[in-house]
Amino acid sequence: MKTIKTEIVVLGAGPGGYAAAFYAADKGKKVILVERDKQLGGTCLLRGCIPSKALLHATEFIRERDYSKERGIEYQTPRVDLGRLNIWKNKVVAKLSDGVMGLSRRRKIDVMHGRGYFESSDILRVETSEGQKFLEYDKVIIAVGSQPALPKAFDLGNKRIMTSTEALEVEEIPKDLLVIGGGYIGMELGTVYASLGSRVVVIEALDGILSGLDADLARPVMQYAQKHFKEVRVKTKVSKMATKGKKIFVESESNGQKKEELYDRVLVSVGRVPNCQDLGLENTKVQRDDKGFIQVDAMQQTADSKIMAIGDVVGGALLAHKAAREARIAVDVFTGEENSFDNVIIPAVVFTDPEVAWCGLTEAEAKKKGIEVKVVRFPWGASGRALSLDRPDGVTKLIIEPHTERVVGVGITGKGAGELISEGVFAIEMGATARDLAESIHPHPTLSETLMESAEMFYGYATHTYAPKRSTALDA
Repeated sequence: MKTIKTEIVVLGAGPGGYAAAFYAADKGKKVILVERDKQLGGTCLLRGCIPSKALLHATEFIRERDYSKERGIEYQTPRVDLGRLNIWKNKVVAKLSDGVMGLSRRRKIDVMHGRGYFESSDILRVETSEGQKFLEYDKVIIAVGSQPALPKAFDLGNKRIMTSTEALEVEEIPKDLLVIGGGYIGMELGTVYASLGSRVVVIEALDGILSGLDADLARPVMQYAQKHFKEVRVKTKVSKMATKGKKIFVESESNGQKKEELYDRVLVSVGRVPNCQDLGLENTKVQRDDKGFIQVDAMQQTADSKIMAIGDVVGGALLAHKAAREARIAVDVFTGEENSFDNVIIPAVVFTDPEVAWCGLTEAEAKKKGIEVKVVRFPWGASGRALSLDRPDGVTKLIIEPHTERVVGVGITGKGAGELISEGVFAIEMGATARDLAESIHPHPTLSETLMESAEMFYGYATHTYAPKRSTALDA
């Protein structure tokens, strides 16, 4: 068996995989990047983050039409050409994917398209259109990502039952759409389809939408959904689905009461599962947990000394920027530099309307762990910029360690929250105190001011809202 030898093989060319390949190449390593898809970019770029945000942006103009009526500006009812919308969205995806390929070429990375399979810990077989190739390496980094979960009870072999992958193609605008799952993906795509004209019903088994998010940050999103969706049902489960002509029959249950309905399409968004099947991991020492995710230590090393893993395939927060950070860690460790995934602040953003973003410790986590914190909230109704944007439906929230006054958590709900959260990440990473934020001049009028004024509220002297003065560590 003839093998191709290299220093690093990266299996999977998503945001974690190509970040690892690029970083390793920049460090002078010989890299082979293996991707089974014809395009580079992985789920995030091809079937996730990028196309979904493109659709959210496109449909924002429809949502703005409703807001503008109260400003004295009215538009005619928009006409949506799905063909042109998909062409535009796909152009965005293609441009970015081509860019990743171009950057691979400039770094002289050998890109190999095909399915990777571990013959052993030392050999990766790649099934390409040109035949089988066998790679021998010093280290391999698994970055094969995840895919939408589709429980067997919902998998009827009917194209009217969609995961996020199919929903992003926007083949038609269903008159009645059921979204099973009120998490990130369900609420984002529910927003897209409701804007396009679908009557959207969201069913969530838990007590509220956006599980893991503090209730006060999720509340404005729920209020928007209750106004613009047909219905949002929490504490409700889908007990049965079946094909009925050109419709999907759905039986749901809440508080012992059953409900039978027909929908044109159903979007199943109940989580994601790792792409670990058919990799030949059983021929290695790699260990997986009970949910199928690859187990790694803080340095991204698996139980097999030759194999590392990053991104969705290792579980935790299934976020592209987390995968990219793990890519840097894995390559640093391989090249002998100290790095680990300890005390890393990973922001999360949900691109609903309004957006929600948070980082660090949440109020709910602090309560659950018995950690003493002080919480301050600045309502966007007191923000001149939010009011001028006609979007006072937001809040900026700081979680503060009382004795040190360090900022340990930040949450923001409102227009552009995803663009604002990085200041919170920076503050926590740098060990900033509430006073550091309060005394850093923010331009007026901007939404970023809400972070400064939240910090000022901690001391009781926020200009644009009233907060009783409280004793602080500095007063002691």
